[in-house]
Amino acid sequence: MTQKLDAIFQALADPTRRAILVMLLEDDMAVTDVAAPFEISLAAISKHLGVLTQAGLIQQERRGRVKWCKLDPSAMHDAWNWMHGFGQFDQTDLDALELSVEALLSEPTAQK
Repeated sequence: MTQKLDAIFQALADPTRRAILVMLLEDDMAVTDVAAPFEISLAAISKHLGVLTQAGLIQQERRGRVKWCKLDPSAMHDAWNWMHGFGQFDQTDLDALELSVEALLSEPTAQK
């Protein structure tokens, strides 16, 4: 369970991957259509899609020559249950959490 949650939260930590998930809320999309709004290479988008797939947040399938991406909202169930264990969240709690996470993510990481 811990590895699954780690993969989900790692996938959600990146703004590009979150944007991809929002796009897939609308409908299934071809990989090339997913890549279109981003100013990064198709290879980079494919890596992001791989992370989302590994986390179980999306599914990818080949239809003919085209690779399609589909949101799998059931994968968020475990993460939701884990977060729900901390009690009921109201909007102000989520706003404070978002600010805290943004502050942590904007800090320079230590060199390994």
